[in-house]
Amino acid sequence: MKVRKNRKKTNHNGSTFDSFLDEHGIRQEIEAVAIKRVLAWQLTQAMQEQQKTKQSMAKQLRTSRSQLDRLLDPRNVSVTLDTIARAAKALGKRLIIRVADTRAKRA
Repeated sequence: MKVRKNRKKTNHNGSTFDSFLDEHGIRQEIEAVAIKRVLAWQLTQAMQEQQKTKQSMAKQLRTSRSQLDRLLDPRNVSVTLDTIARAAKALGKRLIIRVADTRAKRA
């Protein structure tokens, strides 16, 4: 059995995923899509739990079914906060938004 001495440790510290996104100038876009995916999923889940159809939801929001489809599309980030808040209210939910400090950059 060989015992290795004086073995160098390899430093595997590299850039973070956030720094990669910053480097390519796409961080805000990626974060917006991630947030919209979560919101769309939460609204869809609430509709399923309440057995609410897209047609009845659109009617309650006084909008078209295609507008509701845009709201529930996880890739469509051009939906207004007002629309999201109205949809949440129609499902007995409320929209909570906050501004938080960015995390300290990693060394």
